[in-house]
Amino acid sequence: MSDIAQRIAENIAEVRCRIAETAARCGRSARDITMVAVTKYVGVAEARAVAEAGCRVLGESRPQQLWEKAEALKDRPVAWHMIGHIQRNKVRRTLPLATLIESVDSMRLLETIDAEAASLGQTASILLEVNVSGEQAKHGFAPEAVEPLLEQIAACRNIRVGGLMGMAGWGGTQEDARRDFAALRQLRERLRPNCPREIVLDDLSMGMSGDFPAAIAEGATIVRIGSALFEGISR
Repeated sequence: MSDIAQRIAENIAEVRCRIAETAARCGRSARDITMVAVTKYVGVAEARAVAEAGCRVLGESRPQQLWEKAEALKDRPVAWHMIGHIQRNKVRRTLPLATLIESVDSMRLLETIDAEAASLGQTASILLEVNVSGEQAKHGFAPEAVEPLLEQIAACRNIRVGGLMGMAGWGGTQEDARRDFAALRQLRERLRPNCPREIVLDDLSMGMSGDFPAAIAEGATIVRIGSALFEGISR
């Protein structure tokens, strides 16, 4: 094993330990939390080291990078999550490669995914991205916009909605992040009684390297960890 691969494996083990410790403090089980290893800042060699260290779910923010790395790592048992903004003209090529698209941020994108999934003969698994921090630079549905769209979303027959995704505001404290994550959880709880049966809101994807403990405390079932996996590695 190379020095870089060894360091990545050590970082992954440390992050998994922190996830388990945080979950235990919150009365939760680490088994109920999926870690998505985000490889957007590294190359194929580092992504392969992540997979070989035991990570089975990898995430990319840009479709082209997902395509490249999915092809390069097709010999590994990896499930890919699309976690960044995706343009509609990139959907068709992405769908066969992505187990989950976490970043569905508009009805136009959702309808495109529905149509492309139908033409490919598949059902696309997605999360609805919600802009809980309210920052203009962020993508996502406004929190108050989701409930009026539930019936329209449910009419997309080639999509499986599994939950919500959100990010804390930039530059805030851990308490600020926790408030944003709590807002996403509370939105999920408000939506559930009125959800059509086609929409399941089991998953909350929230929390990254700098704030995942706050996300786990607020009920995250998916955390997206990038920079913490590559500490100590020149890039």
